[in-house]
Formats: sequence, C-alpha cells, structure tokens
Amino acid sequence: MVTLDFHPTGRHFLQIPGPSPVPDRILRAMSYPTIDHRGPEFGVLGLRVLKAIQQIFQTKNPVVIYPASGTGAWEAALSNTLSPGDHVLMYETGHFASLWNKMATRLGIKTEFIGLPGVEGWRRGVQAHLIEERLKADTQHSIKAVCVVHNETSTGATSNILAVRRAIDAAKHPALLLVDSISGLASAEYKHDEWGVDVTISGSQKGLMLPPGISFNAISPKALEASKTARLPKSFWAWDEIVEMNKTGYWPYTPNTNLLYGLAEACDMLLDPHFGGLQGVFARHQRWAAGVRAGVKAWGLETQVIETATQSPVLTGVVMPEGVDADVVRKLIYERFDLSLGTGLGKVKGRMFRIGHLGDCNDLTLMAALSGCEMGLKLCGVKLAGSGVAAAMEYFAGHPAPVALQKAA
Repeated sequence: MVTLDFHPTGRHFLQIPGPSPVPDRILRAMSYPTIDHRGPEFGVLGLRVLKAIQQIFQTKNPVVIYPASGTGAWEAALSNTLSPGDHVLMYETGHFASLWNKMATRLGIKTEFIGLPGVEGWRRGVQAHLIEERLKADTQHSIKAVCVVHNETSTGATSNILAVRRAIDAAKHPALLLVDSISGLASAEYKHDEWGVDVTISGSQKGLMLPPGISFNAISPKALEASKTARLPKSFWAWDEIVEMNKTGYWPYTPNTNLLYGLAEACDMLLDPHFGGLQGVFARHQRWAAGVRAGVKAWGLETQVIETATQSPVLTGVVMPEGVDADVVRKLIYERFDLSLGTGLGKVKGRMFRIGHLGDCNDLTLMAALSGCEMGLKLCGVKLAGSGVAAAMEYFAGHPAPVALQKAA
C-alpha cells in the first residue's frame, strides 16, 4: 500500500492553483452512502445540482456534467460543435491554451493559433482587437469558432471575455465563442449568458473545491443548434442524450454519485447569502490576490503577468531573477516547509513558480504560504528587496474582509 498521509505533524500546505484543498464539509458530504443512480433519491439530487450549477455559471441554459477531467470537457465542447476540417481560431495565452490547440489538431480540426510572440504572449491576457482584426479579414466566414482561455492557470492571466464577445460582434462574424474557465469558475467573475458565451468549459478541482473528476459544458441555444449538424465523432461526450435525461435529474450512463454529493455541498457554500453569495466569493479572491501580490512586490520580484487589469484573482506567478531555477526553489520549500507550489510550465519552465490563492483559503493560510516562500527564497540565495510577509500582513490587516465571519449560535 502506498503511504499518502506522510506529513509528520499538521496539515500539508497545498498552494498550487488546483487541485485546491477540499473543505472538510465537502469531504463529509462525499462520504454519504452511494445510492442507486436510477432510483428516486438520485433524481432529486440530480435536479438539485443541475439547478445550482446553472447559478454558478450564471446561465439559464443547460449545463452538462461529465464524470471526467477538464480535458474531457475540452473535447466535448469541440466534438459537439464542429466537423472534421473545420477552421477554428484559438488564442495563445499560456500552456493550457496550447494544450487545447493541440487537442483540436489531433481531432482533425484546422486550427489557427494567434497571439503575441514568444514569452511576451504569456505575460498578458487575450488581446481582443487581434481577434476582431482576424475575423474581419475572414470575409467568407470560414472560421467556425473562437476558442479562448478565461483564466490561464499556467501564467495567472484572466482575460476579458466580454471584450472577446464584443470583438466577434464588431466583426459581424457568426463564429461560436468557446471559453475554458476551468480555473476561473467560482473564483473569478464569470457570466456565461450575459457575456454571450456559446460553450463554457470547467472542472471541479479549482474554485469549486472538489477533487478532480467532474467537468462541465455550459451550452448556449446557438451551440445546441450547432451540435445537431456537427460531424466530429462522439458518443460518451454527446450532448443530446445527456440534456434530455437531465430534465428528470438522471444521466444516460453511470454518473459519479459521491462527487455529486460534494458538488451539491460546494454550491451551497458558494451561493450562501450569509457570506455574500457569488459576489462575496469574487471579492474574497480579489482581496487575497492583492495581499499576495503586495508580498511579491515587497520582495522586489516580478509577477509573470505584467498587465494589472488581467492579473488573476486565482493565482500569482512569481518570476525568478536570472540564473535562479524556480524548480530548485520549489523543491527546497516543499522539503523544508511542507508547502506545495505550482511549477512553471512550457515556455516558462524553471523561470517562475505559482502561488495558488483560491477556494478553501483564508488570510492566515496565505500568510503561511508567503512565509514558506520567503524563507525558501532566502535559503536559495535570492536577494530580496524587503519582507513580503510583512507587506502582506500589513495589507490584510489594513483591508478587512468585506463579509465578516458569522457569530456562533
């Protein structure tokens, strides 16, 4: 038997940008007995989670729930809306945008990958004007879809999806808008209907605070209509049977029952009006991000994302000085202080590490994470301009949370 609970005392600090720590309340919900997925109790559960997840996506339209990772939901979005050889415009903001592009190519889709050149494109969000210019040039409307990442987990850039929608509209182009919000949903503001998104892809292991294993497609009426003529092969991912059976709270195959218990509990936590509902969730994440970035600034280090407006409330990428291997720093921090940080991926491998500040966090969680980072940086010989711990402590103390803790009954 593999020993997984190897931490000698206290809890491990999991500060990667997903999978994020799972609250005890959700773990308890997942421990309920597994029930018959064709029985009456399951139908009640199914309808409950389907309604709640619509509120999280801020949509009145169907949200398909798959027993799969976010990668599966990527494939579902593409295979349900496109045909072999279709031309798709994809925008490069980081490693996960690149992986989605790779998947589309493997499925037989003709992809056009645009963005700013080199590492520069991985330090900013989507530049919507580049999409508008390209679509205006596509006078024959050969481009069938525009695919962008809302929150790029590899860099910490949150893109303006409404600006992308407006760019498509300004070009008077009929392309579908497909958005990956795997790490953005339930942490950064997201409005599927209001922003005119056709398919939103997400997963369970980030802002929803669940283990990996559930993924989502939120679907617009336009996307559902497109699925009727899409010819990419699909069976497990097909929307038609799922959407129809979901009307009564069931699935056409075996769903992951215990993760759905956890999803129901997660939605209750996120939508709880006593803590400000979704707006309270978004405000918490913005505040945590500001405190962490105050610390990074005090260290005198750069953040991976240089546009203030697109810096993510979910994570912060910390760039190492020339000659310092970020993975060596991460390894020391893990071994000495039981703290996991996200590695740099793709073009920024070894150049930066990522601090996650999402989900089941609080001020002291992040103060501990920053303390581990500061000690590790010093032990690795990185010269710091000042104390990031002190700067973050001052920020959190001076900017109280907008929604106070509830008093005990």
